[in-house]
Formats: sequence, C-alpha cells, structure tokens
Amino acid sequence: MPIFEYKGRTDDGMMVSGTQEAADLDALGSALIVSRITPIEIKQKSATAVVALNLFEEKVTSLDVMLFSRQMYTLLKAGIPIMRALTGIQNSVGNPKLAQVVGQLRVSLDSGRELSVAMAEHPKVFDGFYISMIRVGETTGNLDNIFLRLAQHIEFERFMRGQIKSALQYPIFVLTAMAIAIVVINVMVIPQFEKVFANMHADLPVITKMLIAFSSFMRNYWYVLIGMLVGAGWSFKQLISTPAGRSKWDRIKMRIPIAGKIIFKGTMARFARSFALSTRSGLPILQALRLVAQTVENDYISAKILSMSSGIERGETILRTATQTGVFNALVLQMIAVGEESGSLDDLMQEIADMYQADVEYDVKTLGAQIEPILIIFLGVLVLILALGVFLPIWDMSSVMLKGG
Repeated sequence: MPIFEYKGRTDDGMMVSGTQEAADLDALGSALIVSRITPIEIKQKSATAVVALNLFEEKVTSLDVMLFSRQMYTLLKAGIPIMRALTGIQNSVGNPKLAQVVGQLRVSLDSGRELSVAMAEHPKVFDGFYISMIRVGETTGNLDNIFLRLAQHIEFERFMRGQIKSALQYPIFVLTAMAIAIVVINVMVIPQFEKVFANMHADLPVITKMLIAFSSFMRNYWYVLIGMLVGAGWSFKQLISTPAGRSKWDRIKMRIPIAGKIIFKGTMARFARSFALSTRSGLPILQALRLVAQTVENDYISAKILSMSSGIERGETILRTATQTGVFNALVLQMIAVGEESGSLDDLMQEIADMYQADVEYDVKTLGAQIEPILIIFLGVLVLILALGVFLPIWDMSSVMLKGG
C-alpha cells in the first residue's frame, strides 16, 4: 500500500502529523476522523522518498515485540481498556516504527476491527503464530495471559537463536583463521622456499612440487579462485531459494558434526514449546501442529510436523505419527505416549522443550572441548604436509652432500 504524510488537529486543538499506509487518500482521511483527528493536509510520499524511508527507518525487532507483549499483559491485567493500553504504549515506546504500528492498530480498532485482524496488516512485525495466538485470546477472553505467554515464547526463541549462533561462531572463526593462514603461507612463505629450491637445481619430491604448483596457481590465478568462491556462493543461494533445496539444506545442517546436533535440539525445543503454548491456549491439536510447522524455521522438520497432522487427521494417534517421523528419540516418544494417555500432552511437551533447552545449553558450553580434538588433528595434518613439502628437499640435499663428503 502507498504511504501518506498527514497533518491534522485533535479534538483539543493540538497539531499532529505523521506517516501511515492506506489504500488511498479517502481511506486515510476516514481513518483519521475515526481516530478523532481532523485532517488538514494529506499527501502521498514519492517513490524515492518511500525507498529512502525504508532504507533508513528503524526496524521493529523481536525484542521490541517481546517488550510490547509484556507491556500489554501488564496493562490488561491491571484492568486498563485495550485502547488506553495501546495509547500509553504508543506514547512511551522507544522505537518510532513500533509507535507508528501501534498507532495504526488503534486506528483499526477504532474502525471496529478485532486486534488480530489489525495485527494481520503488519506481517513483518507480527507473524502468523503471534496473530493466531491473539485470535485465540480474543475468542477465549484470555487476552492478557496470551500476551504473557507470547512474551515468554519470543524470549525463548531469542535465547535459542542466540545459542545456535554461539555454537556456529567458534568453528566458523577457527576455519576462517585457518583459511587466512593457508593464504599467507602460499602467497608469502612458499615462494621464498621456491627460490631456494630453484638455486639448488635438485629433483624435488612430489609433495613439494604440489605445494609449489598450488602456491603458483593461487598467486597467478587468484581471480579464478575468487570467481569459484563467488560462483559457489551464488549456486548455494539459488539452491536454498527453492523449497526442495531449502529442505535438503535444513536436513544437511542437522548432520554437521558437533554443531548439527545443537541445531537439531534447538529446533526440536522450539517445536515442543510452540506446540505446548498452542494447545495450552486452546487450539485444537491439528490446528496447533499446522501452525507450529510454520514457526520452527526448518523446512525438513516442518514437513515432518505436517505429516503428523495428516496422520492424526486420518485417525492415527499422536504417538504413532510422531514415531513415523523418525526425528524423536525414545525418551521423547515415551513422554508423548504418557502425555497422550493422561491428557496432559501440553505439560509433557513443555518438559520436552525444557529438556532440549538444557541439552543445547550444555552442548554450547562444552563446544570448545568437543571441537579441539578435530582442530588439533586438522592442524597436525596441515603442519605435516608443509613440513614434508618444505624440509624433504633440504634433507635430501643434506644427505647428498654428506655422502659426497
């Protein structure tokens, strides 16, 4: 939708201005009047200005949405009407973009829309899971507690993302450092030894010839290597842009040594907690599974969750469908069986989420100790190749000189 700039006066004569999305001038004018703002001037932003606005305006982060949810819970729990709560948040929030979104929510509510419908107009701020939970809260009259659970859910999501990023940072840093070391050795060190070997006029070992050839290729055809790296990056990006490619990559990610199990456990913890939140809030199991499948951020696991919903729709038990996915271990399947029999599946799923979360925290803390043996072996092999390639010719020359002496 186009973005408009407006100026107007409130009922008490105060001048206000701002920017807002609307279908057209008349729609914005009507929305402003409903909000008790008499429009004085409304004009559409130019395309260039809109692009500039999108480039430099502050974004609404998950932290902003989490704080918004906690504030809404506190205010609604205290008995404050929702419109007054939104007004208070709009006037106190630190993010101008979020303040604008909250203002638009007020306008939509003034026009008679439900909060979930108003939030659906801002998919970049409120995702489908968030909106569905708000809709459940509106239906059950439990909106304040839904906001609290959503705040806790977002906090958990941020924590798990942080843990997974921490798990990947260390190996990426080490591999990057190794790559830089290899480049420095091939560009600066081996050429010096190449000059020494050339002066010796000796027959070099195969491993030395390979090191010199690779060093020469890197120095003379560096642009080919860069092109290959860029091409590989572009091909990978194109691959994961397709549903099949993204699903395949999401499955491969979970098989990466050491880091893969952390990614898998983090994904399963988010699934279990999201499912527990959905069912505890009153969503039917089928709807909860289909909704949660959109929130796990892993297409492979998402497909497995959707297969569970299809199986349940055919009349199969949750335990049977969970077993068929092949992604749950025996302990988790046992907990699902107990939860299904006792009618406390949401509590058991919460326990599963807590269990996976504890595993992820432990794995991240011990990541360095797990990776060190692999790195030591890799460095040992690298040093051995360099040592053999550089020092074998020198040893051969020394042996010839000693025999000649």
